[in-house]
Amino acid sequence: MATPKSRSCACMQSYFRLCDEDPSFRRKQLSLDHETSRRMSAGAMSQRRGVRVIPVVVHVVHSTAVERISMPQIRSQITVLNKDFRGQNSDVSQVPPVWSGLVGDARVKFELASKDPQGNSTNGVNYVPTTVTEFGSNDGVKSVSSGGANSWDTKKYLNIWVCTLSGGLLGYAQFPGGPKNTDGVVVLNTAFGTSGTAAPPFNKGRTTTHELGHYLNLRHIWGDVNGCTGTDFVSDTPNAELPNIGEPNFPHVTCSNGPHGDMFMNYMDYVDDKAMFLFTAGQVERMDATLDGPRKLLGHTETRGNRSRKSPKRKRVKK
Repeated sequence: MATPKSRSCACMQSYFRLCDEDPSFRRKQLSLDHETSRRMSAGAMSQRRGVRVIPVVVHVVHSTAVERISMPQIRSQITVLNKDFRGQNSDVSQVPPVWSGLVGDARVKFELASKDPQGNSTNGVNYVPTTVTEFGSNDGVKSVSSGGANSWDTKKYLNIWVCTLSGGLLGYAQFPGGPKNTDGVVVLNTAFGTSGTAAPPFNKGRTTTHELGHYLNLRHIWGDVNGCTGTDFVSDTPNAELPNIGEPNFPHVTCSNGPHGDMFMNYMDYVDDKAMFLFTAGQVERMDATLDGPRKLLGHTETRGNRSRKSPKRKRVKK
């Protein structure tokens, strides 16, 4: 169970594979992007009021005893997600002052499922033994027939598969609109949670935060195109030339984005776990469009006992 030294996400490889395999996926993505752009241009508010509670099932696919990660490790990941997506993580104070007003609150809460698809009580964790020693980004871990675990109803549950991955991958996610049986997130078992087998530099649970950003239709901040021509379709994240890795020093200027440079501390960059701290208000708008649209059946909304932080006024940065 080795841990890579730098972040690698196969989300875009999965995206382009689905575009080639399923023409309807490309159409659904285009439709969602048009609707998201329309909402953001019009300044439309989310249809949600309160906090969306999302039931989670974690499929732990293991070929050794060590890979069968513990419940405390799994719970530690849920704790991280609930802080990161609400902008309540303790390290958010490290966001440079110039961007502190852009920290977003996605108004989502993740909970391990208490009922399985048949209505039986569950702790939200599905341990599945396998003879497969490592999986790739071809969705093999998402099917019993290829040594993995079948998904639970992906319209009602967030499915997370935790396993050993090949090729130095930390994880990948499926964007909204893809095949229902493979919808969800895959995370390397040594980059999941903050305890147990989680190992530095990816032992603060941010790989799952990053991949769930993709699951809610966020792109990498450099737009997955080298040379300053890409975009993440969010106006308050400065354009970046390339992914940032490790622990960069602020400011790191590329793409004529000085004086403040790349927002490398954003969850959608490639830096180490302890160097990423925020989603922006603009990214939250994009996630809102997904939760109001293709993922509208996912979970339920709590309106009592949850006071959503008011979204800050947004500083627009031209891409």
